[in-house]
Amino acid sequence: MFRRNAPSRDERDSTSEDAATATSDVPSERIAPAYAAVPGRMWVPRSRGAVAGIALILLGLWGALIPFVGPYFSFSFEPDEAWVWTSARGWLEVLPGAVTFAGGVLLLLSANRAVASLGAWLGVFGGAWFIVGPVLAPVLNIEDPGNPTASRPVIAALQQLAFFEGLGALILFFAAAALGRRSLRSHRDVRRAQRPAAADTPPVPGSTTSS
Repeated sequence: MFRRNAPSRDERDSTSEDAATATSDVPSERIAPAYAAVPGRMWVPRSRGAVAGIALILLGLWGALIPFVGPYFSFSFEPDEAWVWTSARGWLEVLPGAVTFAGGVLLLLSANRAVASLGAWLGVFGGAWFIVGPVLAPVLNIEDPGNPTASRPVIAALQQLAFFEGLGALILFFAAAALGRRSLRSHRDVRRAQRPAAADTPPVPGSTTSS
């Protein structure tokens, strides 16, 4: 009775030893579990801030350059001269435009949650300064931005919105939307980050793939 059972035990022992040897020959990185590829909490897909980043870049360029190129097509504030530097243009238009542009670049290029959030906050600060800057200019001893050069009230109101309040509101909208989206970490983001790692992981030798 014991003799008949002995060969079967020997076969099982040899089979387990062969399997252990085959597994030991496989590098550890090849048999890493799938959950090792889960990205960190600071990772966020770049596509999530792409639209807001491009919008902030364009709006920042508009805000910083329109006071210098607007006189070419009679769309400007006083003084109605192209490429003339004044302290009002520097503090109230070029500065917030440059800050907004930098925030858009960070949003568009960064996949780090903290860096991208910094870009969104830069957009918030730039947009807010476009709105409140002209109001605080006398308090901060900044030169007055002047008045719109248009004689018609409708065009003058459009210039005021395009240079300051309306522009700042648009920047605030895109920056706040980007800040909210960058603060989320969805299950889809984790699955998307796992795809490249799963594709690069070679199969374990001896494993079978069901068709």
